[in-house]
Amino acid sequence: MITTATSQATRWRRRGDNALRFVAAVPVGYGASSLWAMALARILPMSRSEATVTATLVALLLCALAPMYAYAERSGWRALLVLMLLGGIAGAIAWSSITATGRV
Repeated sequence: MITTATSQATRWRRRGDNALRFVAAVPVGYGASSLWAMALARILPMSRSEATVTATLVALLLCALAPMYAYAERSGWRALLVLMLLGGIAGAIAWSSITATGRV
């Protein structure tokens, strides 16, 4: 009886971790890559159109790498934390660039 309860608890823990990795991979990974596109488009030393295209290509790569990282990480919570931290850094760069230059 104890082994059945333990195996059910382990099964639910694995399902929860998989759901957490999915949340880290898809919406958080997309948000982080979008924020990096915005930040890079503002800080790259090129013309606006070239910086936008370059930042979009980099964000496309990040959007593909985020799910790979989320499922390769040891823990779903750690993957979520790292991807949110990367998105926060990009958001801070974009926000400081907007407040410094005054243009959106």
